[in-house]
Amino acid sequence: MPKTKSAKKALRVSERRKKYNLQFKQKIKALIKEFKKETKKSNLKTVVSILDKAASKNVIHKNKAARLKSRLSRLTKKETTPKPTTKKRGK
Repeated sequence: MPKTKSAKKALRVSERRKKYNLQFKQKIKALIKEFKKETKKSNLKTVVSILDKAASKNVIHKNKAARLKSRLSRLTKKETTPKPTTKKRGK
């Protein structure tokens, strides 16, 4: 346990930040899970904005946010573009 007054305050602050960060991370996980069930461009905007906010507040690393955004945008791209049909040529 902390002994000095400043150490006690630092403990309180870190516990408050821990609680906030955990809630933020849970929100991110839930949004990503929901997005993967139903991929839409409108949903992508909300997820991206939440990821940007988390990265700016140092809840997650900025590169992790960029990686997640890239993966999610790739999912929407796959859903919107039709698969090319190729004809097989026989000998």
